[in-house]
Amino acid sequence: MEFGISYPQLKAELMAEPRAWLVTGAAGFIGSNIVETLLQHGQHVVGLDNLSTGRLSNLDEVRESVGESASRRFRFLHADIVDLAACREAAANVDHVLHNAALGSVPRSLADPIATNAANVTGFLNMLVAARDAGVRSFVYASSSSIYGDEPSLPKIENRIGAPLSPYAVTKLVNEIYADVFARCYGFPSIGLRYFNVFGPRQDPNGPYAGVIPKWTAAMIEDSSVTINGDGETSRDFCYVDNAVQANLLASRASLTSQNQVYNIAVGARNSLNDLFLKLQASLALQQIHYNRSPQHAPLRAGDVRHSLADISRAARLIGYEPTHTLDSGLALTVPWYIRQLKQYRLILESRPNAS
Repeated sequence: MEFGISYPQLKAELMAEPRAWLVTGAAGFIGSNIVETLLQHGQHVVGLDNLSTGRLSNLDEVRESVGESASRRFRFLHADIVDLAACREAAANVDHVLHNAALGSVPRSLADPIATNAANVTGFLNMLVAARDAGVRSFVYASSSSIYGDEPSLPKIENRIGAPLSPYAVTKLVNEIYADVFARCYGFPSIGLRYFNVFGPRQDPNGPYAGVIPKWTAAMIEDSSVTINGDGETSRDFCYVDNAVQANLLASRASLTSQNQVYNIAVGARNSLNDLFLKLQASLALQQIHYNRSPQHAPLRAGDVRHSLADISRAARLIGYEPTHTLDSGLALTVPWYIRQLKQYRLILESRPNAS
């Protein structure tokens, strides 16, 4: 065991030693969960988000969760990482940077590669420069399992990747290259986290680029049709958001020998889309919502890989990563959250003067 601290030890240290953190993409799904955990453990947090995909309601939920006292330790900047001056302002006087701002989604990158490149490459470079010049203690950034491209072998091992299959994958590969170059040329260390299909509360179920779990969950709650791309045997390593939060915090305290590397962040198990459909049905049934429709099928999407499964042994060995949630236990927490959100949305609609 090469890492220096376990996750429970790290959380205890945080409570005893408050520091200043910058979380980019703070109003987004993963970012808001990171902000919540940091505030719960006594930290001071700056959140940066342009709100293109993030939502202020996510931060409202964080504030409600942590309480008024902890919320005073949070400062939000509505700004864009494409703006270098904004990045410099956000990175000033912080100890750690957790960079999660990006335009995600393979289909979105196929539809608009220029916007994806601006946010994910120019924005990433701006954050690297701002963090380097601010002299932060650590820089952890979100990479992606899309890096593996057409590499067919399973499980996915960090030093064996293929050709990118989408503009989104290209941007994440460029991020990793830039991070490596900054370590070599400027002595500025960083750690990349290759997320595998992260899901959980606050993941947006709406829009054409919604993730499969929130999209299907919302559709099933509403008794709408669910569409599976392909035959349903496409498989993914679904990772509950608390696992991703853990990886960010552990990576921020990694030893020098564990820096300047990338790590798979997943569970190390894979489920087919057909499996996922059945698991969501079962999770909803436990909440007295019975979805009895059969899924529809559509062609496979361009840019998608057929199978994905992570080898997480490097992250376990070097940063102490140990996932606390499986797909099943994550769904047990996620599905009730979506049910509550839908009920609240309906109450808001019903309270409007023109509601029928």
